[in-house]
Order: sequence, then structure tokens, then C-alpha cells
Amino acid sequence: MSQPLSTVILAAGKGTRMKSSLPKVLHKIGAKSMVKHVIDASYQLNSEKIILIYGHGGEQLKANVIEDNLVWVEQKEQLGTGHAVQQILPHIDEEQVLILYGDVPLITAETLQNLLAVAPTKGIGLLTVDLPNPKGYGRIIRDAENNVVAIVEEKDANDEQKLVNEVNTGILTAPAALLKSWLANLSNNNAQQEYYLTDIIAMCAQEGYPIATAQPAEAAEVEGVNNRMQQATLERIYQQKQVEALMVEGVTFRDPARVDVRGSVKVGQDVAVDVNAIFEGDVELGNNVTIEANCIIRNSKIADGTLVKANSVIEDATIGEACFIGPFARIRPGSEFAEGVHIGNFVETKNTKIAKGSKANHLTYLGDSDIGSGVNVGAGTITCNYDGANKFRTTIEDSVFVGSNSSIVAPVTLAKGTTVGAGSTIVKSSAEDELVIARGKQRHIAGWQRPVKKK
Repeated sequence: MSQPLSTVILAAGKGTRMKSSLPKVLHKIGAKSMVKHVIDASYQLNSEKIILIYGHGGEQLKANVIEDNLVWVEQKEQLGTGHAVQQILPHIDEEQVLILYGDVPLITAETLQNLLAVAPTKGIGLLTVDLPNPKGYGRIIRDAENNVVAIVEEKDANDEQKLVNEVNTGILTAPAALLKSWLANLSNNNAQQEYYLTDIIAMCAQEGYPIATAQPAEAAEVEGVNNRMQQATLERIYQQKQVEALMVEGVTFRDPARVDVRGSVKVGQDVAVDVNAIFEGDVELGNNVTIEANCIIRNSKIADGTLVKANSVIEDATIGEACFIGPFARIRPGSEFAEGVHIGNFVETKNTKIAKGSKANHLTYLGDSDIGSGVNVGAGTITCNYDGANKFRTTIEDSVFVGSNSSIVAPVTLAKGTTVGAGSTIVKSSAEDELVIARGKQRHIAGWQRPVKKK
């Protein structure tokens, strides 16, 4: 194909069967809107222009689809696919036009490239698929020489035509000049009283232009979403593809059917993932990383040899080599751990840097902190970083030992080698190698009588 390419994406439908205030094409597959999947495929084709036809929920669509190379065209009335494509006429000239659908999210660039490759210079390239149960789809009608001569919609098909298994996917390509002439001659004289884009197939055949067909590698590529069940079906197919790709890269999944990939995951060798793991955004897992059950990893990098134990959440964080995280750890944005850091059960960190070999093994909150190497933070320790208006940082230098149930009130620095006695509330900085204790005085009252409940 030597002509420049304009890709048209139909996204004007209301999606009534979704029963949602959100435009249908903004519903997600793999944490990305359906229309964004289609836009991304269009970019891979090097489209010079991407035209998005919108209607229902246009403002929501524009607010959620932020792309530099989009031409927005409104379809004010929904009068069929042909009417929708008629709206693009002022925006096309002599280029090749490819027509896609915003609710067909699994279409691949490879399939579209195959379609463009077979498309005649003058004529139509049509994507079709053979279905064992074609009910509800427009049938591909061929003549005795196997040439495509028409597409007949289900409601307009006779009994013989309904036996045809080859169906129209709606995806097609044609030169703009011919497309303009065919669109100008569309009629709504049919059962739905709509302008069918598919009617241009018969026009093309009647004028003697060739119609070439291609098929997707899998039928799921061209399945549309009209309701929540169909959305769930495509979600599972999408997830299966993501997991299969990761297994090809060497990842071991305890159960491939119980993992969700909602973004991009890069992996090293010998990564192991247990059930119900969720990966969101951009995630990178180094060699020999193990993710146990029920973990959520979001926009984070985890280096070689790290173990993330069950029920942990890691978000916008960088985890160094050979760390131990969890179980039930919450690693929040801005957390950066060096090699060999241990973060145990019910420990939360946020905006905190922890150097090599330091440990916080139990029931601790470390926020807005800079923690040196070889530090031990006892159970129940809290960095008190917020005064109700502003946040302050805590600095804990190398080889500090913080006893259990301690509160460290920022801003404060615990110098190298400091030991904090258990149960202390620290409000002043320490010098190196000091023992710091700040407790209430313990009293002993002999013969104490406990209160007795009044009858």
C-alpha cells in the first residue's frame, strides 16, 4: 500500500446494554479503555491521521482519550454505521481509509496489516471470519466464482443466506475517492431504517471493482462488546494472552487462569508467580523474583532474587536485590529499598528510602524517612511525620536499633549507632552511639484492688 493511511474509529454508540453512564468504548479491558486498545493498534500501522467518530458521551470521551494525533468528528444522530462514516467526508481526500470500531478491543496490528496488504488499489479490503454459530452477524455472500458480491444483515437475510458461516466483522479498507462516491449513494431502505456501511460492498461489486478478504488469526480479535458478559469474556481472553506471553519469557505461574495483567510486565529469568497476583501499570521483575499469592504490584521495579510474600501491595516503588517483603506489607509510592532489606508483616512505608540490610519486620509505619544500612526497627514503631498541616522527614542513620513500640516525632535525626529503648517517644535528635530512652515512669502500687462492677 503506497498511499497514506487514515484510520477511522467508530465510537459514537451509547451502549445501552452496558447499563452504564460511561460511554461503552471507555469500559476497560486489561485496565485500558476499549477505544484506547484500538487507537494503539492504529498507531502501529503508522496512520497519518486517526479520526474518532463520537456521539453519546462525547465530553467524557474527550476527557479520557488524550491523544495528539486524533481528529474528532461528531455524529449528532446515530443513524447507522454508514451515516457515521459519512461524517468523515470533509476530512479525507485521496488516502487509503481503514474503518475500525471502538468496541472491538482485541484487534491486532498484525491482522490489520494483513488486510491492508491484500486490499486492491481500487476496490475494498474486507475482514471476515468463519463462525460456527453466525447468528446475529451480517453474512458474506459470494458468487459461483467465490467473489464477494454483498453483505446481508441478519434481519434482512433469507433462510439460505442464514446458513452461511462466513460473516462480516465490519472492518474494511478502501480508497477515499471510491468511498466518497459509495457513501453518497447509501439508502436506509431496510428493516432497521439505518444507513448500513456494508451496502458499499454490493456497490463495489456492481461497479466491477474487486473485493479482497482477509481473516484474523483468532475470532476473538473481531468480537465486539455490547454487554458486561461479553466484556468479561474478552477480559479473560486478553488475560490469557498476556499470561501466555509471559510464560514464553520464562515465568512460572502456579495457575495461569488466576493472574491479571493490567499493564506492561517485563521479566527476567526464573520468575515465579502464585495465584491471584495483579500487575498494574509498568512493572519490572528481575531474575529469580518470587511473587506469592494475592499480591498487587503497581508501577514498580523489583530486582533480582526478591521474595514478595502473600497479600502484599507494592505501588510506585523500587525494590532492590534479595529483599524480603511481607506477608501483608504495604509499600506505598516513593519507597526505595536497597539490597537485602526486610519489610515484614503489617509494615507500611511511604516516601521512604531504606539502605542495605535494614529491617522492619513487624507492625510498623515508616513515612517520609531516610533510613541507613544495618538498621533494625522494632515492632510497633511509628514515624510521626504529619502535624495536621505539614509533613516532616525522619533520618535514621546506619546501625541504629529502634526498640519496639517507639514513636519518632519528625523532624528528627537518630545518629549512627543510636539505640532507642522500647516504648520511647523521641522528639529530639541523638548523637552517635547514644542510648536514648523516653518513657513514662513505672510505678508499683502494692495491694491494688481492681474495681468491682456495680450491680
